[in-house]
Amino acid sequence: APARPRRLLPLSLGLFQAALLLFFTLFITYDESPARMEDASSAAEQLYGTFPFFQDIQVMLAVGLGLLLTFLPRYGLSALTHNFLLLNFCTQWALVLQGLLHRLLRGQSHLQLRSLLAAEFAAVTVLISVGAVLGRTSPCQLLVVAACEVPAYLASEWVIATHLGVLDVGGTITIHVFSCYFGLGVSKALFGRARWVLHPKETPTPSSDLTSLLGTLILWVFWPSFVAVLCQPGDAQHRAILNTILAMSASAVTTVVASSLLEEGRLRPGHLQNGSLAGGVAIGAVADMDMPPVAALALGSLSAVVCVLGFRFLTPLLARKLMLQDHCGIHNLHGLPGVLGAVASAIVILVAPKDTSSSLFSQVSPAGVNASEVAVGQWGERGAGGQALCQAAGLAVAIGGSLLAGLLTGAMLRLPCLAQPPEQHCFEDSLNFSIQGQAESLELGGTLEEGALALKEQV
Repeated sequence: APARPRRLLPLSLGLFQAALLLFFTLFITYDESPARMEDASSAAEQLYGTFPFFQDIQVMLAVGLGLLLTFLPRYGLSALTHNFLLLNFCTQWALVLQGLLHRLLRGQSHLQLRSLLAAEFAAVTVLISVGAVLGRTSPCQLLVVAACEVPAYLASEWVIATHLGVLDVGGTITIHVFSCYFGLGVSKALFGRARWVLHPKETPTPSSDLTSLLGTLILWVFWPSFVAVLCQPGDAQHRAILNTILAMSASAVTTVVASSLLEEGRLRPGHLQNGSLAGGVAIGAVADMDMPPVAALALGSLSAVVCVLGFRFLTPLLARKLMLQDHCGIHNLHGLPGVLGAVASAIVILVAPKDTSSSLFSQVSPAGVNASEVAVGQWGERGAGGQALCQAAGLAVAIGGSLLAGLLTGAMLRLPCLAQPPEQHCFEDSLNFSIQGQAESLELGGTLEEGALALKEQV
């Protein structure tokens, strides 16, 4: 390990920011203003139509998702800060990678609101994935996860959306499924076959559950913007908003029912915090498709049941049989409903009349490529069965590719220079912040000397 490991984080971030400044100076410019009045009006209309959705997504990621992670009572400050840091780091890193790709393919790289939106979608995958290892990793380990996952996501998204022509306007497959199994792969490779017992600081308190539930409510309110932002304006976007609201409303009610039945008439906060959002995860793959409203309600209810049952039965089973750690339950919120949504997309395509195929292929990929130009042209060749197989192939690529990339990334996190926190000092804000009562906090689970050594080794 370096002589002063505490300086590794500011040094690495400082070098990254300096390199970013140089890259933007040399390669990134804004689009030129349209010369014709008609083009200028169209550009302004597109901006005013997209920016409100973009603002909603900003609130979701910076505030809603950050608060959702504060269920750990003594790690809330770290969870919020790390979420905010990773959001900004990943967004800039994705802009760099997109700029390099566009310059290689087109000879130029122009910055647009849509490219910034695509970069934030890449950041979402990292924010979800780190939930599997939340509280047991150092900031530098989280930055390594971000540096590895963003290019892996961009490659996966290109294969799934552009090459295979998978329909996934809300990121059910490309974002939620990918990020879930990437995070589980990181967790498995990092912790190996270690059997972890419940940490004393891992148990939520009423106040931490309350702030986490507040994050759920913020995410619930703004989730339709996340699903509908990439839809073509008009009927497709209208359907996406309505279907998302219906699915999430059904998942919220069904979560209360399922949790009450499993907990003998009482509610578990963790079920509400996650199950209420499961409908938004599942509906993303079919939100803009031509289907009856009852299908959205049914999918939302089923996704909530799957999520709650996953917390009650599947998570303990995976921890006991596979020694798989998933601290935030990302498999129950993003993995299981994501797989359910992918299966639902194949079913909707199979039962949809052929003459409505143009309404099925109405989304625009995050990179700005109109998926309908590819999918509609192949509709006659593929048919409904062929497109359904493409949906299944996209799901397989997302799961397989993310697991492999996550395992490789998790192996990298075991490097000593990244200073993984000692077990007795995990889930503790005082390892990352100068706060009052730090020495008392570090004494929990170890001696003062061990606490001082942990502070020295943390990054």
